[in-house]
Amino acid sequence: MNTRFLKPVLLVTAAALALSACATATPYGPASAQNRYGYSEQRVDSDRFRVNFAGNSVTSREQVEMALLLRAAELTLESGHDWFATVNRSTDRDVRLQATRDPFADSRYSPFWGPNWRYYSRGYWSPWGYRGPIGGDLDVREIDRFEATAEIVMGRGPKPTNDPNAFDAREVVSNLGGRVPRS
Repeated sequence: MNTRFLKPVLLVTAAALALSACATATPYGPASAQNRYGYSEQRVDSDRFRVNFAGNSVTSREQVEMALLLRAAELTLESGHDWFATVNRSTDRDVRLQATRDPFADSRYSPFWGPNWRYYSRGYWSPWGYRGPIGGDLDVREIDRFEATAEIVMGRGPKPTNDPNAFDAREVVSNLGGRVPRS
């Protein structure tokens, strides 16, 4: 058997297995200088904080927003308050495109032939599909990362009933604490 074709296939398979093994959602925990993913907060006033949660490319928007609310509730209880209200709240989506060469569709790397129905940029059409700018086919993948930020105001006593942005901190911890993945 000719190993010229087998080596690239084995290398690509090993790389894909290694990457899939470490692809997990951002665990709930503080962000650090080494790891920018997780929660962070900044005191703005005696009863006002800015809370942030940044997720990696595997963390969904829903998980990021739940983790933000959970951290706001925990911070409220740690500060001796009973409820919090979000004053400003936003979720940002960072989109990045990643192009990788497809060794199975490129005749230089693979004995297999087949039509290619992918979207590529700066290439040309050929009878074998769309060719990348260097001659090989490219797979383009969209990578999303979400980051949620909220400014919260804390209060004591029962939560205001007329404010739809007010949350009972104990209820939030009880409802979301088990749904947020932890390290």
